[in-house]
Amino acid sequence: MSNQPGSSTAAETDQPEAVGPTTGDGATVETSSVKASPGETPASEAPTGEDAVGPAHGDEGTVTGGRPEFAPGAIVLALLSVGWLAAMLWSTREAIHSTAAGVTAISLSAYALPGVITAALVTGATMALLATNRLGRATLRFLAAVGTGLLVGLVTAVAINLTYADNATTNTIAGTAAAAAIIGGAMAGARQARVVGAITLATLTAQIFVVLFSRVRDPLSDLFGAGETQQSVLDAAKWVSRTESLLAGLLAGLAAYLYLTWSRRRAERRDGAASPLRWPAYLVAGAGAGLLLLLTEVIIRIGGRGLLDLAAALSEADEVAQTALGTSRVDNGIWVLFVGALTTLIVFGRTLGPRPVDDDEDDPAA
Repeated sequence: MSNQPGSSTAAETDQPEAVGPTTGDGATVETSSVKASPGETPASEAPTGEDAVGPAHGDEGTVTGGRPEFAPGAIVLALLSVGWLAAMLWSTREAIHSTAAGVTAISLSAYALPGVITAALVTGATMALLATNRLGRATLRFLAAVGTGLLVGLVTAVAINLTYADNATTNTIAGTAAAAAIIGGAMAGARQARVVGAITLATLTAQIFVVLFSRVRDPLSDLFGAGETQQSVLDAAKWVSRTESLLAGLLAGLAAYLYLTWSRRRAERRDGAASPLRWPAYLVAGAGAGLLLLLTEVIIRIGGRGLLDLAAALSEADEVAQTALGTSRVDNGIWVLFVGALTTLIVFGRTLGPRPVDDDEDDPAA
């Protein structure tokens, strides 16, 4: 039947139609019958979507195709942590060597052990981040991170053995610090490199604050009512410790949030896009400093158990002191964990705007 002018088939040709495959909803997809000129890609084969602009490349803050994230500022974090570890090792050595050999040196070694272990843990993580930041494969990244932590641990142990007195106490400190560095390196092999970087920065911030806070302990003790009785001194010390933990957790949470925000903005400036982190990532980053402090306590009670028992066996007063210090460290870690996590979530929540409303949802169904 011929096509009549004005009919619905007036524009159709007399050539047969090429019927393409049907879609999932039953509609037939018509393909063009016009032949493509030589060297020209047919319209049905033209690339669309992501293929039209080439392969998608992941930016520094995005996980694409299983590729781990990029942690900006890894060089600065590594330098800060190495400097902090060196300072802790030097201060511990000076404190031990300034005393007579024997019971006092053992007590000071047990007292300084947590600071050294935390510094080694953070240094292993930051150095592993620096070494693996450009690696794309997750398995290769994890193996390289563990290897870097092992190298940091060996260097730390050798430095302790060469600069400290050669005895069982020194070997305990060296071995426990090496184990902490390896654990920190393994932690840096996680896919969420930005979260690991935020945790290390938050922990460094909290540790540096604790050292600075020690200068105002005595005035605060007087402010909290420390008198001549032993009970008043203990009560004041408890309030000073809680104040320290509260402020350390607050600073750790702020540091973690600022790092995650800065890393996202940096990726946006460099590559134009960055994968936004959801609230669980901020929660873990804010709580990370407290988690590392609690992990430090676990490492100490396993690897440094001999040193702690030796210090507690010196006298009844030393036994009471070591028990009180262990309890105080656990309480401090818990306080920093919860305060840091809460601070980060509150600050992150204040940056969230109202949820956008889709205009299509308001339109009546056709």
